[in-house]
Amino acid sequence: MVDIRETSAAGGASSRRVVPRLPALVAGVMGSVASPLISFVIVLAIWSLVSALKVVPDAIFPSPWSVASAFAEMMENGVFFSDLGISVSRAATGFVIGASLGVAMGVLTGRVAVIRTVLNPFMTLLRPIPAIALVPVAIVWFGIGEGSKYFVISYTVFLTVWFNTHHGMEYIPDIYLRASQSLGASRLREFFQVVIPAAAPHIFAGIRLGVALAFLSLVAAELSGASSGIGYRLQESRQYIRTDRMFALLIELGVLGAIVDTIVHRIGKRIVHWQQS
Repeated sequence: MVDIRETSAAGGASSRRVVPRLPALVAGVMGSVASPLISFVIVLAIWSLVSALKVVPDAIFPSPWSVASAFAEMMENGVFFSDLGISVSRAATGFVIGASLGVAMGVLTGRVAVIRTVLNPFMTLLRPIPAIALVPVAIVWFGIGEGSKYFVISYTVFLTVWFNTHHGMEYIPDIYLRASQSLGASRLREFFQVVIPAAAPHIFAGIRLGVALAFLSLVAAELSGASSGIGYRLQESRQYIRTDRMFALLIELGVLGAIVDTIVHRIGKRIVHWQQS
């Protein structure tokens, strides 16, 4: 027969073990939200102070209220959401093309010695070439349509993802391979169950960086030969000296990039759960 006092004591001990964890969890969530919020408040306060003191003319360095007004204006005109949708579509398409090719090429150059010997010098030569330098070539090759923009974005993403994938594939710890061989694993099974998991953290690091570079090269692609998108709207705002719109568009790009980066980071942590970054 179970003693009620023992049961209640056990229940009390259990509750004492669980309850202290709740404040810690709440504090962690509040800390993750409060830290960036405090940073934004400080930056906004300094920005407002500089604008109020008229240290710099408003036409050159707009106030937060002017930028907010520009946001509202673009939303009312429908420009904000139309440009956002077009730019996100371009960045996503270029990213998917570049990341897919980058992972495939990284696997080949990382694991096949002949392909690595032939292609690595050429790939190393391409890496220092910035995306904006390829815009004129892309326009000549693909015209001023969407093809040139996809090319510029996918080129930038491809090189970054390739480099990280290649590095992860090339430097698999030998102890992993010897262990799988000693257990009699086939080459195919070793590749999917040892090589890919070991290189996965590097691959996802390259993909995460590729997301950021997709937006970076997107603006370069849209600054020339485009009639829509965030980059085009930046160029248009420069022509009319609308710095308030420029700031609004830059904030839009920053927020969009941060959101996408956070999503990719969380997905990566769930997939590559055996090595948290």
